[in-house]
Amino acid sequence: MAPTTVWHKSWNISSVRREAEAVCRELLKAVQIRGYDEHELFGVHLALEEAFMNAIQHGNHGDPAKRISIDSLITPEKIDISITDEGTGFNPKGLPDPRHGNNLYKCSGRGVLLIRAYMDVVEYNERGNCVHLIKFRDTQGRIKKALDS
Repeated sequence: MAPTTVWHKSWNISSVRREAEAVCRELLKAVQIRGYDEHELFGVHLALEEAFMNAIQHGNHGDPAKRISIDSLITPEKIDISITDEGTGFNPKGLPDPRHGNNLYKCSGRGVLLIRAYMDVVEYNERGNCVHLIKFRDTQGRIKKALDS
């Protein structure tokens, strides 16, 4: 039986991959302990990796002196994570669609699309340097799986 407790934790890390990976591992462990299924875990993992790399590379331009703030709340019903970098931000509506034209052949530019595909809610602050991610527990999938058994 998965814990029904609420888990809340915040971090303020250097803008380096190693620290982001450690936070990602801790978050995913908390998600797994709370009984989220492998599909939810995969989607959250992918979205977190993309969001962290965007914060490090695009937000903080690879500057290890800059910080990334992470705030998380994991409940039996949802996974709620905000990631904020020290960058100037961007306009997420101004991103080119990686599914069209010459963008199909580019080796990058799919991160935000992937995040949106795997998370239920993706919001950016007005400045564009904070992404708020929410993944709701897939209770319908669990109900269907139980009925099919």
